[in-house]
Amino acid sequence: MIRYLLQKGIIVMAFFVLHTPSGLSGQEQTAKFDFPDIPGYHTLVCDFHMHTVFSDGLVWPTVRIEEAIKEGLDAISITEHIEYQNSYLAGDHNQSFNIAKKRADKKGLILIKGAEITRSMPPGHFNAIFLEDANTLDVESWQDALRIANEQGAFVFWNHPGWRQPDEIPIWYEEHSWLLSKGWIQGIEIVNETSYYPLAHQWALDSNLCMLGNSDVHDALYMFFDPCNGEHRPVTLVFAKERTAEGIREALDNKRTAIYFKNSLYGNEEFLKPLFLASVTELVGVTTGAHADPVYCLQNNSSMTFELAHADNKGIESEPFLLSPSEIIESNSGFLNTYAKVIIKNVWIAPGKNIEIAR
Repeated sequence: MIRYLLQKGIIVMAFFVLHTPSGLSGQEQTAKFDFPDIPGYHTLVCDFHMHTVFSDGLVWPTVRIEEAIKEGLDAISITEHIEYQNSYLAGDHNQSFNIAKKRADKKGLILIKGAEITRSMPPGHFNAIFLEDANTLDVESWQDALRIANEQGAFVFWNHPGWRQPDEIPIWYEEHSWLLSKGWIQGIEIVNETSYYPLAHQWALDSNLCMLGNSDVHDALYMFFDPCNGEHRPVTLVFAKERTAEGIREALDNKRTAIYFKNSLYGNEEFLKPLFLASVTELVGVTTGAHADPVYCLQNNSSMTFELAHADNKGIESEPFLLSPSEIIESNSGFLNTYAKVIIKNVWIAPGKNIEIAR
């Protein structure tokens, strides 16, 4: 055990472990999502795509609230299929929202009214969230359904673009170009359930679409994602000015999102860089005793394990190492400022392109 005097004058006692696993138990692996805020914004953890028994899901709407609370989500949207209603519960398309809303309000979870417009490909499936009335989307024409959603002021995004495509590779059809030209599509899932779509990631960048990643969960959450084996639902991180539904909507309209999927982050460098720098901080202190030597450590303030490497002026990269959640490890002097660049190997700002922190 070593005593450190931090630059802020705070004395702390801690064990420092170099590149070792955090040793979480199965129970602890169900811990909540935890990502720090970034300058100017709250980092909100959201899932905008899921189902209940009111369409083709297997759980009651209030179960979705309890699952989200357990994992520390800030907001969800229950998006029942307009076209796939449970025959025993058919009727009002707003039913699942109405049932879940009271529990969400009591628990402090932001619940956003939504629905899934479920048509064959092309154009495929679309979620409309921030709806006023889901019943109005129950029309014959998909064009009318998407028009009505937009007239209500909904935020519309294309779901799982690789769905029912050969090898699950997304195809951009003329119908999608038409929707984009009309301004009737504002986002796209680059991650859905267990799939990441690099093409959709690039389309989002090229067409200025908001990037989303959602669970599309139909089963009970832990029947599908196994936290004891390190699995978690994909979530959309929303960088909002305030922790409200209105704050989330404003952030989506301005494309301030990132996706946490498996053990990777995807999104725009504008938001991923400050998120990394808020998550991984450098502690600088001195040892006490006869010799006051400086000590440098990296601390991970998030629930994600980061894979880090560095490169010299010639571009030669080091072997990557892992920095686990809540872990503090010794590092070379001024890790983030010593090397020509630091590469975060599991944070992606474009397909195949990692974020880099240059000196």
